[in-house]
Amino acid sequence: MAAIAHTDLDVFPLNLGGNTFGWTSDRSTSFAVLDAFTEAGGNFVDTADVYSAWGEGHSGGESETVLGEWLTARGTRDDVVVATKVGSLQQRRGLGRGNVVQALEDSLRRLGTDRVDLYYAHRDDESVPVAEQAATFDELVRSGKVRAVGLSNYGPERLREWFETAEREHLTVPVAIQPEYNLVSRRTHERDLAPIARQFGAAVFPYFGLASGFLTGKYRTAADLEGKVRGGAAGAHVNAQGLAVVDALVGVAEDRGVEPATVALAWLLAKGVTAPIASASRPEQVPALMAAPGLGLTGEEVEVLDRASQPFA
Repeated sequence: MAAIAHTDLDVFPLNLGGNTFGWTSDRSTSFAVLDAFTEAGGNFVDTADVYSAWGEGHSGGESETVLGEWLTARGTRDDVVVATKVGSLQQRRGLGRGNVVQALEDSLRRLGTDRVDLYYAHRDDESVPVAEQAATFDELVRSGKVRAVGLSNYGPERLREWFETAEREHLTVPVAIQPEYNLVSRRTHERDLAPIARQFGAAVFPYFGLASGFLTGKYRTAADLEGKVRGGAAGAHVNAQGLAVVDALVGVAEDRGVEPATVALAWLLAKGVTAPIASASRPEQVPALMAAPGLGLTGEEVEVLDRASQPFA
């Protein structure tokens, strides 16, 4: 387990992404995925109020609702670390105090709980001063409805400002950041965000750990993308540089007798990530994700992957 600094939260070093719940995974399949995850030792689930507003006929909140129903049905609320986010849902967009307070109440209702373990500002709202954002989230922690605060999709300047403001004003200091980070998206995190996280002792829980499925190795040609719900996002990487990364990934995976997805997530852990986020649309996909923390890439294997992904660094 990995401890989230400055909290009493311990998490399995693989964060299950809930973006598929109620979208590419229906309710029963989502339950099966969550069962497989927790039965294998997982305890950390990431969702957001906006998941999955992009789906046909959806309005957002679907993922939280499914997760909440599962927590109630299994009686596991006290055993699961629940992270959700505010700021991106169309009807609750932005980080003004009133909006955030009401959005949290909406999330708590859908999740069927009285607190969120890790509450993220999903993306910066530049119309709201950082000091006001920090004060709002501090208020939520003091209310007991939020245990810890995280920041996602912030630029380095405002990210640093939040940490510095919270420390200076004796407000709740964020304990985590959630950036995009993977073998084909390295530059922004490694250059701009990771140094800030290290300075303030924040955990790193990156999303798109598998680059929307591209780093599973299953998308190698345009034909592989046809008819796939997430194929559009993965397709952005189907080019010479991206496929060179997949070739290196598959090579390491074959040598170790594991799935490419396991290696891609293990690389993130080797880079100091606390727990990468990865999603599973079916329970059969869970074992490859859960194997990542135990793989332990060698220095030579990390170097091979670093070299192949250098164009993205």
